[in-house]
Amino acid sequence: MVDKIREIALKTLYKIDKEKAFSNIVLNEMINNNQKELKTRDIGLISEITYGVVTWKLTIDSIIEKHSKIKLKKISPWIINILRMGIYQIIFLDKIPKSAAVNESVNLAKKYGNRGSIGYVNAVLRKVSEKDYEELKKIEDDIERLSKVYSMPKWIIQKLSEEKTLTEVEEICRCSNLRPSLSIRVNTLKTNKEELIKKLNKQNIENIEGVIDDFLILKKSSGVEKIEGFKEGLFSIQDEAAGLTAKILNPKEGEEVLDCCSSPGGKTTYLAEIMKNTGKIIAWDLYLHRVDLVRQNAKRLGITNIETEVNDASVYNEKYINKFDKILLDVPCMGIGVLKRKPDIKWNREEKDILEIGNIQKNILETCSKYLKVGGKLVYSTCSILKEENKEIIEEFLANNENFEIEKIKLENNNYFNKYLEKEGTLQVYQNEISDGFYICKIFRTY
Repeated sequence: MVDKIREIALKTLYKIDKEKAFSNIVLNEMINNNQKELKTRDIGLISEITYGVVTWKLTIDSIIEKHSKIKLKKISPWIINILRMGIYQIIFLDKIPKSAAVNESVNLAKKYGNRGSIGYVNAVLRKVSEKDYEELKKIEDDIERLSKVYSMPKWIIQKLSEEKTLTEVEEICRCSNLRPSLSIRVNTLKTNKEELIKKLNKQNIENIEGVIDDFLILKKSSGVEKIEGFKEGLFSIQDEAAGLTAKILNPKEGEEVLDCCSSPGGKTTYLAEIMKNTGKIIAWDLYLHRVDLVRQNAKRLGITNIETEVNDASVYNEKYINKFDKILLDVPCMGIGVLKRKPDIKWNREEKDILEIGNIQKNILETCSKYLKVGGKLVYSTCSILKEENKEIIEEFLANNENFEIEKIKLENNNYFNKYLEKEGTLQVYQNEISDGFYICKIFRTY
């Protein structure tokens, strides 16, 4: 009999592959469609297997290649995902016995394969052991070893190796596979950190203080929207790195602020909270459905100083010239800094994409900088760690615009992120135990 939990995980992985969709979107859809049949622990195992397989796909496929007489490309999508699930459980999940992983995989093969594939799945998985993973660590070529040990495309490792030592690159790869912490931001317009902690404690939800003011880290990672206080707008789900972007821009009460790429609204609403719901924030995004997400977030949080518009930030509009005190440019990027949250990026991005995305980033920065008042300040940020999207974009912009200068970012003396400050005064954070990788640069207009 097929195990329902693993079957849902299999269907999720199949759909991710077939549609090249983001795993979090497909997973949420599959869980919602089967919610009546699932318990909390079931949802946890489905999520574990899904994210685990997507994260470790390259490593797992290397092990399949070792034990399979059939080339990967010739294995059916259903069967290869059954193998991936089985190997993930055998290699990476200590609490699941190998016999259970093999038997459940064979049961799935009976339903989603044919007679030949049943024996094939059984034969391959019975050969798999933890020694297979240990052998990958002995590969002599550094790039290939890191690629297979940490399930990271070679091109990303090669790009990072241009700037970082082998040890540093390995640490970035290791941290890219860690399970991300779940952080929430206190809505200071409605409550404070102490009151929210009390409310969470009453619900037996473990929490600790984040490294940034207004943030808490939750030990519970599922069903956050169901926590008492969420619907009432007492907090938002937001990574601390994302929150730091808004804090560094530091808009003042009564100012006029532009958030050029605002959806889903996490940074926009934090700007509003910092401004104590005064002044005005204009929030743009390319599509109506994305702008609607900003509106929905603002409404839940009780924020009224945000005006949303469907707008392309790369297209110049004269009516906004010299209009804003502060501008946030959290531009589209390769996303290499958030792989532990969105592992799909590793498989959906290619090195050639850097040039195309870089041109978009340049256009947005060049265009929106004209909307800043003299003396105004602009934050350029990405969730990427590639110099082509960060340092090189800023260097080219400053070379072409003499009326802009970098304002050195200054953090509190005990701030965790101080160690990532660069000599130019910018912040380049690489994946670590606490946060995602990201880049922040603050510039101001001199005349």
